[in-house]
Amino acid sequence: MFLNTHSQYSLRYGTIDIKDLLNEAREKGVHQLVLTDINNSTGCMEFIRLCRKAGFDQEDVDGKLIPAYTIKPTIGIEFRRDNKLLYIGIAKNKEGMKELNDFLTHHNLGNLPLPDEPFAFSAAYVIYPYGSRINLRENEYLGIRANELHKITGKPLTKIKEKLVVLHPVTIKNKLEHRLHKYLRAIGLGTVLGKLTENDYCQQDEMLIPEGELKKKFENYSFILSNTQKLLDSCCMDDYTFGKKNKRTFTGDEKDDLSLLTKLAVEGATYRYGKNNKEALSRVKKELKVIAELNFCAYFLITWDVVCYAMRKGYYHVGRGSGANSIVAYCLKITDVDPIALDLYFERFLNHKRSSPPDFDIDFSWDEREDVQDYIFKRYQASHTALLGTMSTFKDRAIIREIGKVMGLPKSEIDDFTDPTKDQLHKDNIVFNKLMFINRMMNGMPNQRSIHAGGILISEEALTYYTALDLPPKGMPTVQWDMYEAELIGLDKYDILSQRGIGHIREAVQLVLKNKKERVDIHDFKSFKDDPNLNSQLKAGTPIGCFYIESPAMRQLLKKLTCDNYLTLVAASSIIRPGVASSGMMKMYIQNYHKPNDVKYLHPVMKEQLQETFGVMVYQEDVIKICHHYAGLDMADADILRRGMSGKYRAKIEFDKLVQRFFDRAKEKGRDETVTKEVWRQVSSFAGYSFSKAHSASFAVESYQSLYLKTYFPMEFMVAVLNNYGGFYQRWVYVQVLQQTGAKVNLPCVNHSDSVVNISGDEVYLGFVGVQGLENRLIEIIPQERKQNGLYIDLEDLIKRTYLNLEQALILIRIGALRFSGKTKKELLWEVHNHLGNTSKPIIGKELFHLPSKSYNLPSLESNLIEDAYQELELLGFPITLSMFDLLKTGYRGDVLAKDLQNMEGKMVKMLGNFVCDKTVHTVKNTKMWFGTFIDYEGNFFDTTHFPNSSPIYPFKGKGCYLILGKVVLDFGVPSLEVLKFAKLPIIENPVLQNFST
Repeated sequence: MFLNTHSQYSLRYGTIDIKDLLNEAREKGVHQLVLTDINNSTGCMEFIRLCRKAGFDQEDVDGKLIPAYTIKPTIGIEFRRDNKLLYIGIAKNKEGMKELNDFLTHHNLGNLPLPDEPFAFSAAYVIYPYGSRINLRENEYLGIRANELHKITGKPLTKIKEKLVVLHPVTIKNKLEHRLHKYLRAIGLGTVLGKLTENDYCQQDEMLIPEGELKKKFENYSFILSNTQKLLDSCCMDDYTFGKKNKRTFTGDEKDDLSLLTKLAVEGATYRYGKNNKEALSRVKKELKVIAELNFCAYFLITWDVVCYAMRKGYYHVGRGSGANSIVAYCLKITDVDPIALDLYFERFLNHKRSSPPDFDIDFSWDEREDVQDYIFKRYQASHTALLGTMSTFKDRAIIREIGKVMGLPKSEIDDFTDPTKDQLHKDNIVFNKLMFINRMMNGMPNQRSIHAGGILISEEALTYYTALDLPPKGMPTVQWDMYEAELIGLDKYDILSQRGIGHIREAVQLVLKNKKERVDIHDFKSFKDDPNLNSQLKAGTPIGCFYIESPAMRQLLKKLTCDNYLTLVAASSIIRPGVASSGMMKMYIQNYHKPNDVKYLHPVMKEQLQETFGVMVYQEDVIKICHHYAGLDMADADILRRGMSGKYRAKIEFDKLVQRFFDRAKEKGRDETVTKEVWRQVSSFAGYSFSKAHSASFAVESYQSLYLKTYFPMEFMVAVLNNYGGFYQRWVYVQVLQQTGAKVNLPCVNHSDSVVNISGDEVYLGFVGVQGLENRLIEIIPQERKQNGLYIDLEDLIKRTYLNLEQALILIRIGALRFSGKTKKELLWEVHNHLGNTSKPIIGKELFHLPSKSYNLPSLESNLIEDAYQELELLGFPITLSMFDLLKTGYRGDVLAKDLQNMEGKMVKMLGNFVCDKTVHTVKNTKMWFGTFIDYEGNFFDTTHFPNSSPIYPFKGKGCYLILGKVVLDFGVPSLEVLKFAKLPIIENPVLQNFST
């Protein structure tokens, strides 16, 4: 009888979670529901699945097992436009749901408003609200509420008698939730509670009630009840099944898929390992057997196809994640990590007992990913391909701000309420308590649909059997549910991701070819990792600009480990992650790394398996190895146990059985019970922090590729870093590093600069991108016009050829972009008004005859380097003409430099540094401390530690140079400064402001 049920997926409208909805149905004796969320089908598959799960449960009654309470699931969509109910679509079957999803998808992707009447569906019903329509198709009905029955009393119903059905919307669980519903509506409509009208929110009776109670409301209209039941009885969702929904084949035939995959893998093994490498071929054969048995041939081939497309286009990619455990993936060039060399286990990626699907993470450059995505959509049919969605929820203190706004509270009061340290102050505040009550009710509810970071689904069937598709701004068709729902339905995602580090590498290779006429094989990783010049940079901790290894924390770790090889870098990439340091793993690893002979192993197996990582289970693969080699679990069970210990295995009973099997098998192998308990303690404590070795190895490969380019082609590499919007640090840091390579870095120039940074020999010109206030149109047109029609002659020529207005001309003059003219900035500033007057409008149109501008005899106009530096600070964010040290009022540069600190442990020193970045951390006592990074006068980095007892609430005051007094401490030989006193130094005043004030 309930044809119109909303769940929480009716975003900012419905209040009931689907599980709670089914529990309510059970309590109220309801055996059939139609889930019809507003303009989406997000919860439909979850609803069907949970209804079926409830039906499979069994109850023991008088010693007999009988099926549990069953609820027949029916699904549909409620269609609204501008907050007004248009009609409700109810699917008769799977094909009917596709019709409804296709209809909504058509309007979503075309950004079209929903029409007053939908398409003519053949397998779906349409329910209009009573009184909104007269002429009805065969599959169309009028839904009438119990409180509307008076509208048909005493009226002739011959024409519509068979078309009337019960309409009792379900939106809330109880009257209390009606208040929550109003808050949701106010948030959704962007208004305050007091401005809501009755049309903005649901009626108070929109709750699930016992079916008998609903029938009683319609007892005088039995034909309406009959029509409703007849409609419900004709609906059946039995055609929906779950599991293996991905595109089934690549070639069109499963046998041909396996044949092609085998051929490619064997050929790839020859490329990677040489001819007749028995170990490699044996492992390839073993993997192919599992891949075929688990129907993953098409998944591998589609990923290979995507990578091949990228390589044909000249795109660079990195295959990472657990997929790098596969030798087949390595042979297909999906990844560049050798699983044999690194002793990686295929079972970490794919095994018969793995419950959740694996996926490949493929990274492309940030500006090439979209083209790869476009290829996938075209190659594998748009109706079968979509981006994966995500669902953001109302959470944390952000909800308080939303609730406060709809309550009409002033910003200052909301700010107070969002500060957790003030909760006790507000405990007796009625408004605060009311707000927090709604906050608790709303917490965790779905809020908005969005796009997954990189997941793409490619299905065998049209995706609209399972979901309608959205089109987020600047996005591609996107499913309306997340990766967890996709997994439960049976769809395995392909992760097509992007990162700027790949852009650095790709463009650097291109620039080296253009500027040095040298071709770089960036995939020649085997020679990179053994290059002493690269490894000496790692050891020195100076890889600024290099992917994943340039942050202050990583640079310090590299120096603490005296890292000079690939395997140590792989380990460093794992132990640097958040949580590891606080667990004590990082410190233990560094200690053991420097004193490997002092490591005490519990058992010979532990030494055999963990000698590479000095007794520390750094990697997830280490956990698997110990479970397998010490306790005797097979690889698949070992991986499941590892997942369970890291919180990713949901079936607790099965997990507990595996734990017991760990002890039982260890006992069978004759292991000492006391030792086994300690082994288990170590395994279980490390498992939550360990990281995929394959993932770390992928990162390390990319780090070496960056490092190779930075070592041998530093100028081109740093230009590429700047053009791909840097990395961890601000832009000025990379400009300074570029200057240290010997490059002559020039300010933007209209006759030499492009939109981005360019390089010719050792001459580098900053691009127009990054000049504050310069219009995008000019950023592109200035270099484009110059390349087409020659160099600009002077300011007048530039104005006429680019339609420059006064405001934009002033920016270019002040940044020095017209210095080629031989005139000073002040002369040009005088001249520009001669051409443009004081108008901000550009000169449009070509002149037939050139009329020379009037010339004037100007007084002597002095230039000032300080003034230039201030203009660069304003327009670029950093000075080029002078350094920040040159701008200081003092000539003092500190008592010591960064290079001196190594030999000054325990001494108090005074240093002067240009502020780079800082990081705030919370101590165990919930106080703040800070870590700072600075560059000294010679351009070398040094790091500082600021304890709360010696620092103000926030010690850093933005960019600039600081005078620092502190004690030198060494941690595993790496110096830093424990700060006692700390102050930002003043700089010389801007001469323009000085002149203005006088």
